[in-house]
Amino acid sequence: MMFKDFFGTEPSVRASAPGRVNLLGEHTDYNGGFVLPTPLPYQTHLEAAPAEGLEVYAENFGERKSRGLDEPKQGDWLDYLAGCVWVLRQHGYPVAGLRAYVWSEVPMSGGLSSSAALEVATLRALRELYQLPLDDVQIALLAQQAEVEYVGVRCGIMDQMASSVGRLGYGLFLDTQNLATRLAPLPEGYRVAVVDSRVPRRLAESGYNTRRSECEQACALLGVRSLRELSPADLPRINALPEPLNRRARHVVTENQRVLDGVQALEQGDIRRFGELMVASHVSLREDYQVSIPELDLLVEAALRHGAVGARLTGAGFGGSTVALVEASRYEDFQKGVLQDYPRAGFL
Repeated sequence: MMFKDFFGTEPSVRASAPGRVNLLGEHTDYNGGFVLPTPLPYQTHLEAAPAEGLEVYAENFGERKSRGLDEPKQGDWLDYLAGCVWVLRQHGYPVAGLRAYVWSEVPMSGGLSSSAALEVATLRALRELYQLPLDDVQIALLAQQAEVEYVGVRCGIMDQMASSVGRLGYGLFLDTQNLATRLAPLPEGYRVAVVDSRVPRRLAESGYNTRRSECEQACALLGVRSLRELSPADLPRINALPEPLNRRARHVVTENQRVLDGVQALEQGDIRRFGELMVASHVSLREDYQVSIPELDLLVEAALRHGAVGARLTGAGFGGSTVALVEASRYEDFQKGVLQDYPRAGFL
């Protein structure tokens, strides 16, 4: 079933946007730091037409929902589309509403930015429907604003930028402070393996907002506006902070350095070094940022045991997925081995 089958008319526009997996740079984006995501070959799709208010069918949920533009958010999936209409109207764009049919190949609650893919796809559809003068960076910024101010998840800009301006086959090095980007080629002969733990997470209900507040507290005590202003040379000051603020700041500062080192490793073709940085990132996320869970730790250990050169959790943590870098020729054996150690694992 598609838009015409459901609504009885042809859609005016079609739009899509990919999910993403983050190779390095976790929980650094909302701290003004560096990130290295790459878009996935899995898309969220919209077929849409203009409307008064919102009328949306989501194939993945098997649900049809409607809402007037003046009605409050409901805490459901429609909030993400409503937030996109809301943010455009906040900026003065003459958007009356949206009728849409939505389906997605991006796993939900897996840490692969299904929400950002939905937001970017929705804004792309609205851009075309209403002939809005928006470039891809502006789309990403509006998508982030919708999620932060309307949905209520205090996310950084990484997910939306990866979905809106990323390129398949490349890591997107992004300076979240000034939105400068650079493409770093992923190694030939290797696969980026995304493994779902099957433990769902919901950002607004997790410790995500708590971690962000802890970083802000650390900044206040250190007398800086952002942890981006600090470097590994500042670790003695950071280590002197009270628990757990010292751990939170230490992760962000060292993770920023890992991204810089990782981009250099990719550009030099040093895959082993890149893999070491992925593992170090996971250890930091587990020990200092404390966002891993036993299932994610097991998946990382299994990935390394069965041939991955590097592996780590990806996304905010508290469930979701891991990412590993595996030689393409060894991928089938890698997959079998991980499934033996963690039978619930899901592979994209």
